[in-house]
Amino acid sequence: MYNVIDIETTGGSSKTHKIIEIAIVTFDGTKIIDTYSTLINPGRYIPPFITSLTGITNDMVESAPAFEEVADSILTKTAENIFVAHNVNFDYGFVKSEFNELGVKFDRKKLCTVRLSKRIFPGFRSYGLGTLSKDLGISINDRHRALGDAEATAKVLSLLIENDKNNFIAHSLKKNSKEATLPANLDKEVYDNLPERAGVYYFHNKNGKVLYVGKAKNIKSRITGHFTGESGKSKRLFHENIYNISFELTGNELIALLLESREIKRLWPEYNKIQKFTSGNIGIFHYQDRMGYDRFTISKNQPGSRAMANFRNFQEARAIANELVKIHNLCPKLCGLQKSDHECFDHKLGICDGACVGKISPDDYHQRFQLALKSLEEEKKTFAVIGHGRTQEERSLVLVENGAYLGHGFSDYNLPSNSFDDLKDRISPYPDNQDIQKILSMYLKNPNGDQVVYF
Repeated sequence: MYNVIDIETTGGSSKTHKIIEIAIVTFDGTKIIDTYSTLINPGRYIPPFITSLTGITNDMVESAPAFEEVADSILTKTAENIFVAHNVNFDYGFVKSEFNELGVKFDRKKLCTVRLSKRIFPGFRSYGLGTLSKDLGISINDRHRALGDAEATAKVLSLLIENDKNNFIAHSLKKNSKEATLPANLDKEVYDNLPERAGVYYFHNKNGKVLYVGKAKNIKSRITGHFTGESGKSKRLFHENIYNISFELTGNELIALLLESREIKRLWPEYNKIQKFTSGNIGIFHYQDRMGYDRFTISKNQPGSRAMANFRNFQEARAIANELVKIHNLCPKLCGLQKSDHECFDHKLGICDGACVGKISPDDYHQRFQLALKSLEEEKKTFAVIGHGRTQEERSLVLVENGAYLGHGFSDYNLPSNSFDDLKDRISPYPDNQDIQKILSMYLKNPNGDQVVYF
């Protein structure tokens, strides 16, 4: 027995909004045997845009029962039956949430008429209820009201059952099918072909644009997690826009982390909230001016540049530069901390011995400056992280030179590790930034059995 259900709500998120109308059309596979519908008092204000869409006003629900008053009727009518809806996860999520608030467990088998329509009636111009019903010759008596939409969905279900030559409905009801949990516009075959291995995955919209980039030790398991649990408005809209999934195997978690960070910055996906902006991309750079004096400058990293040290913001970089000035008796003007056409302010106070105005020779100043450089370079190690590849015959490779990330790649299992220059030929170059440095720093604390070779 099928319960074809439609609801109207105060908004799109089951976490923050409430049901204002519910209809249940009980269908035995050939005919409708019962209909039930009621307005529900949500205990809150109905926004004007909901009223304009549904026609349901605050006055209309004022004397309507609260959900808890009709909960027993809903439980009884849906017991042992299959919960059917057009985009079932939306309606099911709201009903389940309402019961959760009452401390009642609501668990029913689900069928999605959007997903079934895509399988049984492929090639339609749209699978929204209004357009699909029109193309199937179904009239909707009261669009955007629960009973009108539920009755139309029941007619869609009847046609689906009649035309289900490949038993898609029976397959969808199997516990391991995942049909009812997948986004309505995602083909099941795409999900079935996902690997259970480490890598980076991409959600694509109807036009192929990347909506989201993620990484996982087990791609299929992680993606399954995206499609289960509570569904708020943003998550629902996200799911409705997913039409395809692609992936790139990485062999291990470290390269998955590094590639994910790079791809988010490169593709700028709409639904990725973190790592779009580098959390810190400020560097201290070293150069010699035309008079031969060593200098530090503090600025944003540029493509191809190599900072002596990287920081999350200018304040952190300036703090370190100030320490170097104090410890090694450097000129703050030559260290990028003060701007002046002549002597620095510290020289006026008698603190700086005058490299900024030529009172200290470039050679003498160079000697103390070298000590400052050495202190910055102490943590700048050159090493390779060698890990599992994408096959048993392959190994992964991540290279860091003088503290700067060079990139990653893959090689055959007999990887030469005695020459750092030889290893460079095995990788693809990728940009370095503070997010990458953070990933490497955290990973090196627990390399998960990967081999770390220092040069």
